[in-house]
Amino acid sequence: MTRRVYVTNAIPFVNGDPHLGHALEFVQADVLARHHRRRGEDVRYLSGTDDHAAKNVAAAEAAGVPVAAFVAERSARFDALREPLDLSYDSFIRTSADRRHRIGVEALWRACVASGDLSERDYEGLYCAGCEAFVDGPCAEHDHPPERVVERNWFFRLSRYRDAIEEAIVSGRLQIEPAVRRNEVLALVRGGLDDFSASRSSDRAGGWGIPVPDDPTQTIYVWFDALANYITDLGYGGERDAYDRWWLGADERIHVIGKGLTRFHAVYWAGILLSAGEPLPTRILVHDYLTVDGRKIGKSLGNGADPVVLAGAYSTDALRWWFVRSVPRVGDFDFRETALAGAANELANGLGNLVGRIVKLAAGRPVRPTGGGSDCDQLLAAAAGLGSAVDAALEAYDLRAAADAYWRVVETANRVVSELRPWELARAAVAGDAAAGQRLDALLADLLRVLEVLGAEIEPFLPAAAGRIAEVLRTLDPALTRALFRKAA
Repeated sequence: MTRRVYVTNAIPFVNGDPHLGHALEFVQADVLARHHRRRGEDVRYLSGTDDHAAKNVAAAEAAGVPVAAFVAERSARFDALREPLDLSYDSFIRTSADRRHRIGVEALWRACVASGDLSERDYEGLYCAGCEAFVDGPCAEHDHPPERVVERNWFFRLSRYRDAIEEAIVSGRLQIEPAVRRNEVLALVRGGLDDFSASRSSDRAGGWGIPVPDDPTQTIYVWFDALANYITDLGYGGERDAYDRWWLGADERIHVIGKGLTRFHAVYWAGILLSAGEPLPTRILVHDYLTVDGRKIGKSLGNGADPVVLAGAYSTDALRWWFVRSVPRVGDFDFRETALAGAANELANGLGNLVGRIVKLAAGRPVRPTGGGSDCDQLLAAAAGLGSAVDAALEAYDLRAAADAYWRVVETANRVVSELRPWELARAAVAGDAAAGQRLDALLADLLRVLEVLGAEIEPFLPAAAGRIAEVLRTLDPALTRALFRKAA
């Protein structure tokens, strides 16, 4: 049977514009989705926006715009990343606009009530509006101090699921990668889990959000609401065909998230699903942050580079290639715009030049092997092993290792071309040397075979470039190679 894979990225708040950190996560999720599709698997990729947040209300009020209109306009900006980032998501959910979402959140809430895991109590604590969460003290990620909140809320009995969450992680039923994030979650769980506030007073929520079923004085906590999107988009609580197919029936249920959301996804979300009697995600893949001058890129920090502007200036290829080629699996990584110029030029000078040289020589020739050796055995072996190398790297959620494996074959191919000097064989063939022509045809046949592999394997990383390379190889038109990649100015 065809394997079924469900890929999601975290849905961002819409209190500000999309920035480069969002683009990183969307591209990472897209690479994984495209990779699984290329391997013949059945894939669904979900993106969207988290509309029900107090910070969205505050941003709308500051802009003097009704909340619903503000959220709709900002959400559209995130959806508009699809073309400049070349994303392939199958569904884009807006938590305030999709009727299925409210139905599903209410159903999830009632399932947790039925399990005895939601109850009312008084609470006092410090609340970080940036995180939309209660904190123990000043927030390390947001500049503004947390506010003290005293109110009566519904609480979710997370403490009940400490052992079950630990067992799921230790057994590998819930994989968290990389290992450093897995270890952090295990330390958190083993240190004891506190019950968490799962609602907010409707007054403090500004009347925005999904009311607690049978308690209109309370609004469902934004994280309980937002995390549910992974199943409400599939019809949980209503028409269940997609839910049965993509959640219950998936071989892999993958969440791609930033490290600041690990607690919510690996602990809160796991507890909610266990309470409701639903399967857990199979993999939570955690990336670290992009920074500018050492500070995390963030909407509230005002240092977010605009991915649409950057893609326009340097190309979508360059931006996606920088994400996969440069950003490490572990560790925050500082962004410099000059790096995009480097990515664009690496593609043009390395892969683009390779395709151009080979196609120029192959144009008009039969390029069919004639039985003679082409001295490409090492290169052919490297190309034959590329698919499995990419598989292994992406299975470990190491996009940079996958890109490095790819680029090693590009470099090997360029070295082989430089060493074997096929243009000299071409000149000899034109001069009437039949043996040189036979050797050239055999060499070009093998080099074109390598280009076919490179063109196919780059598709998850650079889908548009993969299409252009396929067209060049189909036509062997040298003129088309000039438009393969755009060099930086």
